[in-house]
Amino acid sequence: MDERPELRPTVKLRSQAKIDSEAIAKVDGTAERDHPYGMTLEAEEKWEAREMEKRRTRARRQTQSSMREQGSRVSAARGAEQKRRAFDERAASVDPWLHPESGDPREELERDELAAVNQQAQRITQEVRDTSTRAAVSRQLAERVADGGTVLGASVAVMEAERTRPGSVVPIGMLEEVSRQEVSIEGTVEVLWESNHPAIAQVGLLEDEGERVKFTSWTKSRVPTVEVGDEVRMRAVAKNWYQGRVSVALTGDSRIVFLNNA
Repeated sequence: MDERPELRPTVKLRSQAKIDSEAIAKVDGTAERDHPYGMTLEAEEKWEAREMEKRRTRARRQTQSSMREQGSRVSAARGAEQKRRAFDERAASVDPWLHPESGDPREELERDELAAVNQQAQRITQEVRDTSTRAAVSRQLAERVADGGTVLGASVAVMEAERTRPGSVVPIGMLEEVSRQEVSIEGTVEVLWESNHPAIAQVGLLEDEGERVKFTSWTKSRVPTVEVGDEVRMRAVAKNWYQGRVSVALTGDSRIVFLNNA
């Protein structure tokens, strides 16, 4: 008969073991359920096998995900390039210079023609505010000259196109000629009148090169107030007509840039 006492952990020993294992887990940075302390050798080996399989699965998923992402980026870029090329080819039916395989029209000009084109491009970019880059204007001129036009005729056409294109600053004297309802203008605040309506924040006159236009700033537009003498650029103002004269209104889409402080 085996008279050796049966060894069983007391409640105190179990509690102390749990406290010790939790302390070790906190030091290692692992959760209690993620460490093998207190396990049998067999259970510890199974735990290590499961953890290794988890790590392999996570690494495999990350690799698969990165490969899918890379493939999606390549596919999207290829699709965008194909759409752009198809658009350029359709546009080329109207303007042959827009074809993807067309060269630079400046290469087809004679030396004196190219010099005249560059000179006119510089003049246009200096006279038209917020115009395209000098290189872009030069290319527009070269396209017209290469198609058989004169440098003078091309200059007039490109000057007009740059002055009236969306986003450019339109001279106040040309507002009536611009067909767009939303324009950008600039000038000096010459006059301000008292507003007798709560919906109107300011009313005044903006002057540029001897030409004037009435502007109305609505309260809901929340644009900064201006003072007499301020040199400002008013972007995205709405063009209106009143009693046969053109005027502009600052709306929620409008923006004021103070040129005095630029």
